[in-house]
Amino acid sequence: MKAAFETIGDEAQPLVILDDFAAGVDVLRKHAMTATFEPALNHYPGVRAGLPSGYLTDQLPLIAAAARQAFGRAGPVRVIDASFSIVSTPVDALSIAQRLPHVDAFTPDRIALIHYLFPEGGDGTAFFRHRATGFETIDEGRRELFFRHLETELRYAGPPPAAYVAGDTPLFECTRSVAGRYNRALLYRSGNLHSGAIAADAILSPDPAEGRLTITGFFSIG
Repeated sequence: MKAAFETIGDEAQPLVILDDFAAGVDVLRKHAMTATFEPALNHYPGVRAGLPSGYLTDQLPLIAAAARQAFGRAGPVRVIDASFSIVSTPVDALSIAQRLPHVDAFTPDRIALIHYLFPEGGDGTAFFRHRATGFETIDEGRRELFFRHLETELRYAGPPPAAYVAGDTPLFECTRSVAGRYNRALLYRSGNLHSGAIAADAILSPDPAEGRLTITGFFSIG
């Protein structure tokens, strides 16, 4: 595994890029081909399925070590959620929230993982700055102000177009985009404004053999 410790935007939030993340990645991908995918919850625009039991056993020590170095989180790792995930919702079916950058949690202990499992590479992950507030991360102290601004902007400007966020928009500036690469994983704080960088011509298939197959994980690290 090759680890790069980098930062995102003006706030210089940590970003860990882990190439060759899983030793048995081809077997892991084959497992996804036989998994049962179901519509995702919590605004994820696609489908999800359970992971093989050994995945977290093997990868959690690597996640813990990287989190200790990048985020200064040296406590126990608690798994909030982890699953195979495929972005598959057609653009005309996206909710308003799915057309905007988002955060997954508001506290500094929460760390997100995305592990790319589509062999040809392609759509990765993008990070954003909210133009009106200048915020690149949303914590409990910024939460009310950010959502109040965003609600006002959407009320007066109308909803964003039916599309995935792939770059700059009138409300958000893209500060960093990381390409998806087979067996690459990213770790970042869940409070970073981010989105899948889904191209306009992306294949939005729920079939793990064709679609944007990833593993997404959310952790609390003391």
